[in-house]
Amino acid sequence: MDAQVVTRGLRWMGGAVLDTLLPPRCLCCSGLVPTNGTLCATCFGQVTLIGAPLCHRCGVPFIHSGQGQPPPGGGPLHCAGCLRRAPEYRQARAAYLYDAGSRRLLLPLKYGDRTELAGPIARQMAHAGRALLAEADLLLPVPLHRWRLLKRRYNQAALLAGRLSRLSGVPWVPDLLRRRHATPALVGFGAAERAAILEDAFTLSRRAAARVRGRRLVLVDDVLTSGATVTACARLLLAAGAARVDVLAAARVPDPALADGAEASSLRNPLDRSAPDNDV
Repeated sequence: MDAQVVTRGLRWMGGAVLDTLLPPRCLCCSGLVPTNGTLCATCFGQVTLIGAPLCHRCGVPFIHSGQGQPPPGGGPLHCAGCLRRAPEYRQARAAYLYDAGSRRLLLPLKYGDRTELAGPIARQMAHAGRALLAEADLLLPVPLHRWRLLKRRYNQAALLAGRLSRLSGVPWVPDLLRRRHATPALVGFGAAERAAILEDAFTLSRRAAARVRGRRLVLVDDVLTSGATVTACARLLLAAGAARVDVLAAARVPDPALADGAEASSLRNPLDRSAPDNDV
């Protein structure tokens, strides 16, 4: 008998035994599911995957009919914000709409040490950003400040970038981008104030110039709200000679204006309300 057939058979038997002893559980509610790393039907029905129609540039979904306009001269639909001022990055895409359903996946990853969630979330990100990944040379996670990294013990964006690298074959570098100093939570600030807060917040490592010059880069983050953080990172990378910068996030707020209201409060650490989160 072929050795590969025997090996596959043994792996299947081992998996069957393991599933009997430790049945697969839903990632959100821990209910029984057929396969590890999946959601049950109820929880899956509560998450919203982002698809067309959406803004060609920033990826914000057009939830209501009539949203989105083509740029002057025609072409794909753009949101009003991108028509007023195109973002520094080329395109942004996200897997999930940031709502109550996706928060049940993202907040445990970000704050609850549920690092095993990075793999399933990255699979949806790889699907949503398949066009970006197909042309990418390098994946870069949005960095945390070192004190926040020490407190949290891991950077959720780096976990996602690592999983995306395995899925896509695109290499990733965890430390080319660095956060120079801690920044306050951006909730409640306008666009100009956010830009001012993030000015000089990021820097590049000494070896970054050679790695980014002429490269097509994809910034990886967990939640995309106003885009101020990725804009600051993209500006720095483009100034260092990157050919272009795209953004791939796990989720995005459906309307950046909501980032100043009740929706933004859900971006904070639910386990520590006294500590504002710096990543939004």
